[in-house]
Parts: sequence; structure tokens; C-alpha cells
Amino acid sequence: MPSVRLFVIVVIALFLVEANAQNWSPELQAKLKIVGSPNISPDGKRVVYTVNETVMAADKSEYNTQVWLASADGKENYQLTFGDKSSTNPKFSPDGSSIAFTSNRKDNRNQIFMLRLAGGEAEQLTDGKGSVTAFDWSPDGNWLAFTMADAKSADEEVNDKGRNDFRWYEENYKLAKLYVVPFAKDSSGKRDVKKLADLNRHVTAFDWSPDGSRITFAHVASPSVNDWPTADVSTVEVATSRITPVAATEASEDNPNYSPDGKWLAISTSDGPPRWAQSDRIVLHPTAGGTPKPLSVTFDAGPGIAGWSPDGKYIRFAEPKGTVSSFYAFDVAANNIAEIDTGVGPGVAGGFSFSEDGKVGAFVWQSTQTPPELFVWSFGNRPVQISKANEEYRKMTVEKTEVVKWKSKDGREIEGLLTYPVGYTAGTKVPLILNVHGGPAGVFQQSYIGGRGVYPLATFASKGYAILRPNPRGSSGYGTEFRRANIKDWGGMDYEDLMTGVDHVIAMGVADANRLGVMGWSYGGYMTSTIITKTKRFKAASAGAPVTNLMSFNGTADIPSFVPDYFGGDFWNDPAIYSKHSAMFNIKNAVTPTLVQHGEADIRVPIEQGYQLYMALKRQNVPTRMLILPRQPHGPNEPKMQIAAMQANLDWFEKYLK
Repeated sequence: MPSVRLFVIVVIALFLVEANAQNWSPELQAKLKIVGSPNISPDGKRVVYTVNETVMAADKSEYNTQVWLASADGKENYQLTFGDKSSTNPKFSPDGSSIAFTSNRKDNRNQIFMLRLAGGEAEQLTDGKGSVTAFDWSPDGNWLAFTMADAKSADEEVNDKGRNDFRWYEENYKLAKLYVVPFAKDSSGKRDVKKLADLNRHVTAFDWSPDGSRITFAHVASPSVNDWPTADVSTVEVATSRITPVAATEASEDNPNYSPDGKWLAISTSDGPPRWAQSDRIVLHPTAGGTPKPLSVTFDAGPGIAGWSPDGKYIRFAEPKGTVSSFYAFDVAANNIAEIDTGVGPGVAGGFSFSEDGKVGAFVWQSTQTPPELFVWSFGNRPVQISKANEEYRKMTVEKTEVVKWKSKDGREIEGLLTYPVGYTAGTKVPLILNVHGGPAGVFQQSYIGGRGVYPLATFASKGYAILRPNPRGSSGYGTEFRRANIKDWGGMDYEDLMTGVDHVIAMGVADANRLGVMGWSYGGYMTSTIITKTKRFKAASAGAPVTNLMSFNGTADIPSFVPDYFGGDFWNDPAIYSKHSAMFNIKNAVTPTLVQHGEADIRVPIEQGYQLYMALKRQNVPTRMLILPRQPHGPNEPKMQIAAMQANLDWFEKYLK
């Protein structure tokens, strides 16, 4: 028999685990701080970054972002900007003496501000009627280029005030244009802003040439998300505003990056014509003219370019690799790729920034059990954690999440993440929630489970649930063929991928087959609404912003080209395939108690989709409730609304699975 002392130790340990688990709540998860936008100084000795915090009061529900400054060794770390208005996107000047950032502190319009590190107040550099959307320093630090959306005209402002504010749909877009502003004031104490490249198109990204004489920029037909396939790339001479096309093919060309010698432009280029289940590669364009040079397709065909190495031999990029994010160096001459070990282990890393000599980098990293923080990485050494924004979360008990794999019905291997309940004992069968991601080309990765969102994973785990997050066919992170394997087959074999995943966790002895739930947002909501029409095995479901009727969705969403690309045409040409793959045409079979959640201002998946599901279930006497989130777009962006959605999900599954 165990000794009394050992028994007491065990009891205390179990009590501490239980107490810690009970501290998890939607309110706590909504307060996780988001660390982002790292930018390392040219000499690699300092780094600026942002921390986004929750602000809630009787009359407030918002997120506030401020800029922090730290030494690269982590010995100094302090907040640089303050106030009720956010400050974002900090960037060091080329000489490292100043930091520019954007803030909406005046008239709620995002403008560029500059702060000299030697001391003093932040100085406003731009004062346009529109909001600045992006900016960057010229290589010599004498100019800043920025994009700003067109402002409303004087007549439009008068009409707004007089409630004569009718509008024509998809007309009079406010396009983002490219501008430059000098860093130094002129003799009269002013800074004259100069507009560049007015092509009557919407600028999405840009990069300065190394000599500062040109800016190469990507542009699309309109700000509409539906127009991303129209992206082309052009170059403008700063002195003359003369524009030269660089890439204007049937492909979507975006995100131009100059080589250090200015002889090449690396451009992210889709296949042609573009598909919504995207496949991109890096194409090198000689700036002097000539034939572009496509580089090899990367593992997931979605390289996020992080810049060139200082010697111009490599292009650094990041992209998903299964459930983790990976960082790579593309050897331009050899046309091959090497994965770079960032030294932090499996997880999700992003926001890479490098010093001028390329020897020091900064990035944000997180894992399923580790909240997001900033790291600085001197090549050849272990990364140093700089920020401690979420230190209190490290004290919380987070049970393990492991990668699981299984064979689907047709033999294809599928991968997912399985999170265990806090204090789980092997062999114990527990309620399981199947969580389906959006997209469909989304991917579940090893990010921190104690964070914001609509599904409080850590809180679920603390209350005894296991959560399975599969990456079925159609997901990113596994290559183009896998990402396109659900074309014309939503709710088909991807459904089987999910069901065989549930079967696998049951066979592992973890899931109780009599206590299964399913939840998902967007495409995850589509799959949830589809699942309840195909099986009765789930005791409860939660469909967030669900696509439930492909026909009406395609006629009301802001991405009318999306579904026709996946299904081979518009519904009037093939109504049968649309109805076959829509929950609303098969809803007669549904009996599962279903919670519906939807943002009232959602234009990606309009709320009528949620109403259709709720009304159909209610008329058939299936237990259902619908949570409407006022003001919220496709994903809730106010903390109180996120908490409401999290708590509703928690209560729903507690009612039906416990």
C-alpha cells in the first residue's frame, strides 16, 4: 500500500490539476495577448513588435494594439506607445534612429507617425483624408512610400449627413493608391505628399528598388476579395511617375521582392488561370527585361516570401507543412530548397524579419502548449525569447495535443490533431468533439489552444472533452493535389476523412462513441450542417457562419467566383450538383440538436445561410438555437462577442454530451 505521505502528495497534485483546469474559461481565453509585427533594427541589436490586448468595460469591447521595443538579447523590453487608439506596423528607419508606425489616434483614420529613439513625442507624417493601409521606408531613409484608400468626396460626405446615402452595388470602389512622402520637412516646415501610379486599380503590395529610384507594386481590379485573380505587377519611377508593366498574364501575380542588387524581382505567381484552391510558385523577373525564370514548386505551393539573403543567393520563405509551419531557403542558382531549423521546435512561427547583414532574425512562435511570444534568432545560436506578454498562461494546465494519422475510406492517409482532456487517464473513454476548419483550404496547425476565437479548446479540455481537429482532403499544408482533392466533392470524401478520423479516436480507446459532438465555422460550418444530414451518430452540433445552400450562398456572398470554381460552373448550368452538396436540400434527415452562430455583418457567408438552417431545423422540431452576433463580420472581432460565442458552444455541448 502507498504511504500516507505519498497519498497526500498524489491528492494535492490532483487537486492542483483540477483547480488549474477549472480556471480555464472563455473570458480567460479572450484575454490572450497577440504578439505580432516584429521588425528588427538594421544592425540586429534591437527589435520592435506589437502587443494586442483585450479592452473590456461597461461601454467597451475592443482590442488595442501598442508598440514595444526590446534589445536583441532580451535584457531590455518596454512599451513604446500608449493610448486609447492603436499603434501598429512599426518599422525601423534604415539608419536605425527612428521608428515609423501607423495609428488611428487622429479622427480614427490610420496615418503614419514617426518616433525618434533619442527621445521626444511621436510626429505625424501623413494627414490624408483616407486611411493608410501599408507603408515602407526608402532604402536611404529619405522617403516613405505608402498606400491609402481614396476618401469620400465632399458631395458623398454631405449626402451621408443628409441620409441621401444610397449607393450602387460594386460601383464607386475606394481604391488604395500609391504615394510617397519625404521624411524631412521642406523650408516651409511641410511635407508634400506625391501620388504615384494612379492606374485606377487597387494597390495590394509594393517594394522599393535597392537604389530607391523605383517602386514595384502589385494591383488588382478592385478591393473586392473576388478580384484577387486579377493581380498584376508594375513598376513606377519615383521621379517621373512613369509606369512600366512587369507581369500581366492570366495568372495572379503578387508580392514583388527586389534582389539586393536590383537585377531581379521575385514575384508570387499562381498557375493560370488561377484557382481558388491555389497553387503558387516564385517566378524571377529580370528588371532589365527578358524571360522570367520560374523556380521549382515548393512543398505546399504557397511560399510566403520573407525576403532575399543579403548576398542575393537565397530567397527565404515560410509555408505550412502539415500541422506545423516551416521556414526555408530557396537556392536561386541551383533551384533547390533547404529547410531551416529555427531552433524552437514544432509549432507555428511567422512574421520573420532580418537584420541588414541577414545574421539576426526575429519571429513570433507558439505551440499547442506554449502561448505566442517574440523570439530573436542569431544564426548558429538558440533563439532567445524576448517578450513575456503571456507569461501568466504558462502557469495554466494545458493537456497534450498530439498528431494522429489514419486511413480514410479510400485508403488516403489523413492527419489531424487530437487534444486530450486535462488529467486524462489512458484507457478512459471521454466525450469527443470533432472540430472542422474553414476554407476548405484552411489547415489546423500546432498553435496555442488557450487563445481567442469562437471555440474555447483549452476550456473544453479542462472540462473533460477530447477534441479532434482533422485536416481532410482540401486542406492546405499537404500540397496542391491534396488541396484540390475535394473539387466537385464537398461533403463527399472529405466527409469520409472526418468520419474515419472519429472512428480512429474511438478505436484508440479515447472517444466515447455515445458522446460525440461536431462544430465548425465557415466551411467547417458547411461540413457541420452537411454531417447532420448524413449521420445520426453525433449527439450535438454547432454550425458557425455555415454555408448551407450553395445556390443562395453563391448569389449573396462577396466571392461569387468561389463556388463555381470548385464545382465547375454556376448553379443555373448544373443545379443538381449544387443541390446534392447543399445541406438545405437534404435537411429532412437531420435530427441532431444544432446550435447556429452567425455574425450579422457577415458578407463572406451572409447570415441568411444561418437563418435557413435554423428555420428548417425548428420547423422539423429539431432542438436548435441561433446566436446572432451584431456588427460582427465573418469572424467575431469584439471580445464580448467572442466570449458570447465561446460560452454558447460550451453550454450547448455540456447540455447534450454530459
